[in-house]
Amino acid sequence: MRRDVFTADHESFREFVRDLVAKEVVPHYADWEDAGVLPRDLFTRLGSLGVLGMAIPEEYGGAGLCDYRYNVVLQEEAARACVTLGTVRTQLDVILPYFLAYADEAQRERWFPGLANGGLLTAIAMTEPGTGSDLAGIRTTAVRDGDDYVLNGAKTFITGGLLADLVVVVARTSTDPGDRRAGLTLLVVEDGMPGFTRGRVLPKMGIKVQDTVELSFADVRVPVANRLGEEGAAFGYLGHNLPQERLTVAVGSVAQARAALAATIAYVRERTAFGTPVASFQNTKFELASVDTEVEAAQVMLDHAVLELVAGRLSAADAARVKLFCTEVQARAVDRCLQLFGGYGYITEYPIARLYADARITRIYAGTSEVMKVIIAKSLGL
Repeated sequence: MRRDVFTADHESFREFVRDLVAKEVVPHYADWEDAGVLPRDLFTRLGSLGVLGMAIPEEYGGAGLCDYRYNVVLQEEAARACVTLGTVRTQLDVILPYFLAYADEAQRERWFPGLANGGLLTAIAMTEPGTGSDLAGIRTTAVRDGDDYVLNGAKTFITGGLLADLVVVVARTSTDPGDRRAGLTLLVVEDGMPGFTRGRVLPKMGIKVQDTVELSFADVRVPVANRLGEEGAAFGYLGHNLPQERLTVAVGSVAQARAALAATIAYVRERTAFGTPVASFQNTKFELASVDTEVEAAQVMLDHAVLELVAGRLSAADAARVKLFCTEVQARAVDRCLQLFGGYGYITEYPIARLYADARITRIYAGTSEVMKVIIAKSLGL
């Protein structure tokens, strides 16, 4: 179906990104998967080309184009090539918005040039071993001591934590028994601060090019000058950015489902069974027609949500609806596509196997499907 989301500028950027991914990502992707991390020089290269600084104001080395649709194009073109740019996506879509919204002028001068040129890599540390989606249950503490906060606690499932120079940590600075959401604060922990250690890199079944680590903080002295926004206001900040974070997951889900469909169509045209191309079987046609229809429906829903986000109107409930629907469509689409590959679909040298493994996490991170249903139900007055 015809899409009305993008302008000519976005489409020019798409051509640029498509060429960039083909030349500088695809040839190295298998090695990056084996290493379990995107290399720093990829960020440096993307920074030099202006990709990382699109939304950063011009006075700090960026382009000043605060338009989420450029992020969408980047994700779509990576998926089109059957690769992912997980930690790049996290930095641009999930973490950078906190810096843009809440960094003061001194922090902008310190950090924005490095964020724009790829010299500073970031991570955000929300999840704890016992909290999961329950952000109000965060137990990592930060106690004010003069011009510092003394930070203690542990975080897990932290994307990009292995190489991060700046880690935005959600910590509890006060406790209100009557309001579990109050008293959370964002602190930026810098690489090398005494007491800040990185634990093991967690082995995952999918998205292997995206490092996921455990972090610990033992009496880490974080300057008050490294606080993002106001003390105790982090829950509201997190809630403000979660719609975009969840929409970002949906963007990847639809793009990867589309990539799975394209790879499967190409495969069944070439593969024969009983002397006949697999594409000629009625079951193949019916399966792919059904997958295509679901993906198109998800795309329409997603595109509308992207425009709502750009206009500043995307609600938490609508973001939850989009994430729920698009990730569930992705799961069904990739599973049905893999089935048409037969045994070869289970072999990791075929992109469909990677797409299948990568798809499983989308119904879990940025809020599980069950949490999305809770949010949607609340919006219905239930």
